[in-house]
Amino acid sequence: MNTTIFKIDRENIDNEIIKKASDIIRGGDLVAFPTETVYGLGADGLSSSACEKIFIAKGRPSDNPLILHISDIEMLYNLVDKVSEPAEHLIKNCWPGPLTLIFNKKDIVPDIVSAGLSTVAIRMPSDEIARSLIEYSNTPIAAPSANRSGKPSPTKASHVYEDMNGKIPMILDGGNSDIGIESTVVDMSTDSPTILRPGYFTYEYLKNLIPNIRLDEGLVDESITPKSPGQKYTHYSPTAKMEVYVGDGAIDEIYKKAKSYKGANLKVGILVFEKDLYKFNEFLTISLGNKDDLSDMSHVLFASLRQMDEHGIDIILAEGVRDIGLGKSIMNRMSKSASGNVNYL
Repeated sequence: MNTTIFKIDRENIDNEIIKKASDIIRGGDLVAFPTETVYGLGADGLSSSACEKIFIAKGRPSDNPLILHISDIEMLYNLVDKVSEPAEHLIKNCWPGPLTLIFNKKDIVPDIVSAGLSTVAIRMPSDEIARSLIEYSNTPIAAPSANRSGKPSPTKASHVYEDMNGKIPMILDGGNSDIGIESTVVDMSTDSPTILRPGYFTYEYLKNLIPNIRLDEGLVDESITPKSPGQKYTHYSPTAKMEVYVGDGAIDEIYKKAKSYKGANLKVGILVFEKDLYKFNEFLTISLGNKDDLSDMSHVLFASLRQMDEHGIDIILAEGVRDIGLGKSIMNRMSKSASGNVNYL
């Protein structure tokens, strides 16, 4: 299969390209497309056979549910049994945007999408290319991240091509994803709204909207596996081994470790914030941006991990952040990227 990349200008969307992509979706095949979070691997969310191709292309476990992407509220009511008042409040304040809500599903949603569960995860992306594709396809689009399962999520079309070349017919290239980490996932299927996966919308922000919202036990106790897509399995992992250090002594420890690993003839890569880059001139070093604006870090994290692999790095030493606000979402991804090897100093 030949995989073709079509560049699209968000400021002047070429509807002819969108129509080609929607024809592929309606025909039961896959299209990778940009969202504000990461690139998604899309299929007709109401077709079991089309969604099965997602699992095959990604090598994704079949018990890992998919998220349905919609372009308008009418689609939501066609897919779910009930939208509670708290859910409506979140929708009013956070959609379109990087928030996924879980509802009790209607029978129209295929079991393969929900992994046999009675619930379905849904979000309305703010990315105009994504919403245009959904509108032209005239169906909710099931779309996990467009990478091989377990690898860092793609934030640009070239990342998708690395993982999906020859496996899918089309990639829509809308440039770099704005946010860079996946959506926040909130379970609204019970009377106790629960954050299953942290993302751009933080616990603190959502608690202001819904005071009784809580964090899933798996986000508080690392010995418990969270129930959200992307949290159950090894995920976001570079090929290189990765270690994360957090706290006032992080930079000194990273430097000490880097010298030690270099002495053992390992190729070392460093991920630290801009202000400390100069301390690691003898290593391959990538900036995590401004420590006072963690949106910089979320934007570059996955791309930085892929860049390290491109350079054949053996060991990545990364500076982490405090586990609050957006930092909780970032550290959730970093911990999984490092297989839990996070050190607090």
